[in-house]
Amino acid sequence: MSKFKRMHLVVLDSVGIGAAPDANNFVNAGVPDGASDTLGHISKAVGLNVPNMAKIGLGNIPREVPLKTVPAESNPTGYATKLQEVSLGKDTMTGHWEIMGLNITEPFDTFWNGFPEEILTKIEEFSGRKVIREANKPYSGTAVIDDFGPRQMETGELIIYTSADPVLQIAAHEDIIPLDELYRICEYARSITLERPALLGRIIARPYVGEPGNFTRTANRRDLAVSPFAPTVLDKLNEAGIDTYAVGKINDIFNGAGINHDMGHNKSNSHGMDTLIKTMGLPEFQEGFSFTNLVDFDALYGHRRNAHGYRDCLHEFDERLPEIIAAMREDDLLMITADHGNDPTYAGTDHTREYIPFLAYSPSFKGNGVIPVGHFSDISATIAENFGVEKAMIGESFLDKLN
Repeated sequence: MSKFKRMHLVVLDSVGIGAAPDANNFVNAGVPDGASDTLGHISKAVGLNVPNMAKIGLGNIPREVPLKTVPAESNPTGYATKLQEVSLGKDTMTGHWEIMGLNITEPFDTFWNGFPEEILTKIEEFSGRKVIREANKPYSGTAVIDDFGPRQMETGELIIYTSADPVLQIAAHEDIIPLDELYRICEYARSITLERPALLGRIIARPYVGEPGNFTRTANRRDLAVSPFAPTVLDKLNEAGIDTYAVGKINDIFNGAGINHDMGHNKSNSHGMDTLIKTMGLPEFQEGFSFTNLVDFDALYGHRRNAHGYRDCLHEFDERLPEIIAAMREDDLLMITADHGNDPTYAGTDHTREYIPFLAYSPSFKGNGVIPVGHFSDISATIAENFGVEKAMIGESFLDKLN
């Protein structure tokens, strides 16, 4: 019998809590990640007021320098710790796949200098459209259409760009390049990026509409991912007939593997929280696991190095956290974590190699405290033990510490 009938895991995308021990092996615009600290630097630079996460134990997580404006609780309502990444990478897919029990020993490829000419030429030959070479680099998705959308409307050229993640993104005005054509081009790009020297996690179709100076990305985005290379805990749950609900880009990250209920993309963090609360209230969701990603921290503020916006985004989540807790049942477990860092005060615009926070709360808790520091994959092992399935590749359960 499960200790918790339902487990809900919420990933605050990029909300790291201090440089990992191996952070100096990872570089950001030529600067090692060893001094990165997403939550710590936000708290120090612009202040951070997250009383609901603090109440669970955010300020109790072991740190050399305590979070400046997030006090430790003498009697928290839950359990807290920080977790270290084993895998070689600091991207979204690596983080999420390890959280579900995999060890990624060969990182995905990223292209800070743009994609090689061979890839662009192949896409041109397949599509019959030229590629705008000036856009071929890490770019903000909104900035790239502002800069090159007018040209695309005139010439019909493709806007191909990348980011800190191992992704190839193609932006296309829906009136110039129809969706069916865009999707076909992306499917071709997926077929030529499945092995080195261009092993990419996702190909993303980024359609938009509007006029120069007023472009808007539409909800017709499509992600073409690769499936995990080995079974994750999601697969183990699915094979055991246990419900798995995906909210936000989780289904894309795992290419649907192990997910039997996809609740769709999020339009925003707030929309994602609405969807999670709706999912928790489904009468048919009596037992199982929900997995939510809230990406605005990373996409809107981390990569854009906007510390004030990042702080406000954290405040918004914290203010709505009581709504999520109110939707819980007595034998539910809520877990809040991250997948990597993205320090908005740091050099460059890349992710940062950091510990991730871990908070756990259940209405059934009789105790509280700090769990020993572990690894991302320990979350997966804890989920596996709770539901009585085999764990995935790596991870050690801390289920016995959640009482």
